[in-house]
Amino acid sequence: MTPLSARLSTRYDLAALRQEEFPWAESRIFLNHASTGPLPERTRRAIDAFNADRADGMRISDERLQGVLREAREVAARLINAEVGEIALATNTSFGINLAARMLPLEPGSIVLVSEGEFPANVFPWRRLADRGASAELLPLTAEGWPDENAMIERMADPRVRVLAISHVQFHTGYRADLDRLGRAARATGTWLVVDAIQALGHLPFDVKETPVDILACGGQKWLLSPWGSGFMYVRKELVPRLASPFAGWMAFDGTSDFTTLLNYDLELHRDARRFELVTLPFQDFLGMNRSLDLLDELGPANIEAHVAGIGEPVRAWAERRGVRMISPTNGAGSGMLCLAAEDVPGGFEALRDAGVVCSVREGALRLAPHCYNTIDELNRVAEILESACKA
Repeated sequence: MTPLSARLSTRYDLAALRQEEFPWAESRIFLNHASTGPLPERTRRAIDAFNADRADGMRISDERLQGVLREAREVAARLINAEVGEIALATNTSFGINLAARMLPLEPGSIVLVSEGEFPANVFPWRRLADRGASAELLPLTAEGWPDENAMIERMADPRVRVLAISHVQFHTGYRADLDRLGRAARATGTWLVVDAIQALGHLPFDVKETPVDILACGGQKWLLSPWGSGFMYVRKELVPRLASPFAGWMAFDGTSDFTTLLNYDLELHRDARRFELVTLPFQDFLGMNRSLDLLDELGPANIEAHVAGIGEPVRAWAERRGVRMISPTNGAGSGMLCLAAEDVPGGFEALRDAGVVCSVREGALRLAPHCYNTIDELNRVAEILESACKA
């Protein structure tokens, strides 16, 4: 059979994608990618074959294991147009955020800006910096309930502000931060820009060459359609040699890839971002991430973004007709999420659940998170279910 990638149109062949990678999608509507995404078939097959080889007398060599990790750094770098040496593999977003909090050179009196409404993984690590004399300052949200970027830029003029920590996309509103604007302000004031990208990467393009950030962390289990326990951290190459992890992963040192002789304790840290890794990493999970990121690369992040934006129109149009408040921005600052005020649709979540539609409620928002393989017919069906719930 001709590979899917060879049969993709300018956008892509949605029917082929569903049939080959998400065959179960014909029987239920899954709109919960902001929570946990499903695994494409190619990913499941690769993991199953890998685990079978391990079960069969560990028919997996050290070279094969390390090759999985090398490829994982390569596909992660490709995803955000980084250099491979700027990628450290991590098992979740929290690992990268915690490392950033502990590695960045903060002096007593330093301030870390964080917005109210941020996911806890991007708040708790910064609030634990009191032992270094630093503090986290939570900025109030705008009247719309979104991060106040004007306030962030104003506060970055204060020389005590050393870090701006922000999610590219907010988990309960779908608000997309203007990282270009914030990045310019951060560079002008010497502020470190740390980005939680887990709610963005996979359905929104991002290029660290076009939009420089200092540190970015992303788990793979949501929009990247990858296994739990997979993810990565990006560290801008100029920063890599200036930062040292508070942990000492034994393979973070140059020369430890030679397993025949491991008793030289006088080794130097890797000069690239591998110095931040902790091993042993879950090889099977990173193998799965490799195959899932291959699929997303074949489809094209810009194509996925356009597709997801287009299929959300039935729900947006229904909400406007019904007078249901959209918590998600409609002015270009939105993402692939469709977040409705749950109080405006009483019984809506239950009606969707009972109809076999998988979604979430977060912070008073009915959150719909479609992805590359969902269809406009599915979102039309969601609008019909919500309409019936409103009439009940």
